[in-house]
Amino acid sequence: MFLEQFISYIKYEKRYSLHTVAAYESDLAQFYTFLNHPEVVIHHPSEVTHHHIRNWMVELMNADITGRSINRKIATLRKYFKFLLQGQHITATPTARVQTPKASKQLPVVVDEEKLSRLLDNNDIFSEDFAGVRDKLIIELLFGTGMRLAELLGIIDADIDTYEGTVKVLGKRNKQRIIPLNKELKQLLLKYSTLKKNEIFANNSLKLIVTNKGADAYPKMVYLIVQKYLNYISTQNKKSPHVLRHTFATSLLNKGADLNAIKDLLGHASLSATQVYTHNSVERLKSIYKQAHPKAN
Repeated sequence: MFLEQFISYIKYEKRYSLHTVAAYESDLAQFYTFLNHPEVVIHHPSEVTHHHIRNWMVELMNADITGRSINRKIATLRKYFKFLLQGQHITATPTARVQTPKASKQLPVVVDEEKLSRLLDNNDIFSEDFAGVRDKLIIELLFGTGMRLAELLGIIDADIDTYEGTVKVLGKRNKQRIIPLNKELKQLLLKYSTLKKNEIFANNSLKLIVTNKGADAYPKMVYLIVQKYLNYISTQNKKSPHVLRHTFATSLLNKGADLNAIKDLLGHASLSATQVYTHNSVERLKSIYKQAHPKAN
C-alpha cells in the first residue's frame, strides 16, 4: 500500500520522468525482496531499521554492485522514508544513521567526434526512407543537442521551431529549456517532417520520434538504434544515448565553450555536474602534451 502511494506521489505530484519512476520502483522492489528473506520478517515500514539497510548494502557490495549504484539506491530509500515520515506513517527514518560508500569518479564515456561526424555524413549508412531518416535524426539530435533520452522521447512536433532554429525540451524536475539547432539538423528535421506526413501509419502519435507504425518511440528502440550505428565506428562496450550526450558536452568543452553555457545546454541543476567533463578535457591536453612536447617523456 505504502509503495503504491509513494510511486503515485512521485509520478503525479512530483511529475518525475517515466525513466526515474521506473528506477525508483526497481530499487524499492529490490529492497523489499531483501526484506522478505525468511530470516527477516517486516510487517510495517516502521519496523525497518538502519541495520536492515546496512545489511542490504553489504549484500549489494558482495554482488559487485558499484558504489555509485548503491548510493542511488540508498537515495531512493531516503526519499521513500521521508515521504512516509511526512505522512506520519513512521516516527523516524531509518536512513538517518546510514553512511553511503564513496563512489569512484568515472570519466564520461565518449565516442570519437571525427568518426561520428563521418558516420553521419556517410550517405551509404542511412537509408533515404522514413526509418533511415528517423534513425539519423535520433543520432543527430542526441549528438547535436546533448539532450537526454527521456527528453528526446518527450518532444512533440510543436516543440521544434525550424524558423528560429530551436527545440524546446522538458528536462528533470519539469524544467523547460531551449536548445539551438545547427543548420544540418534543421534541414534534416524538415526532411523527416515531410516523410512523416507522407507515411500512412496505423497509429498517429503527436511525438516527434515515432516507430515505423507511427506509435510513440520507446527507450529500448532508441537504445538499439544508437547501438546499431555506433557499432560502425566504435568497439567500446558502452554505446548508449547518454554516450552521445557526453560526446556533445566534451566536444563543446574541447573547443573552448564556457562551462556555464554547457551547463545550461545540458540542463544541469548545478555546475558540479558539468565539471566532470573537464576531466576528459584535461586528459586530452595531457595526451597532446605527451605527443608534442620534446620534454614530455
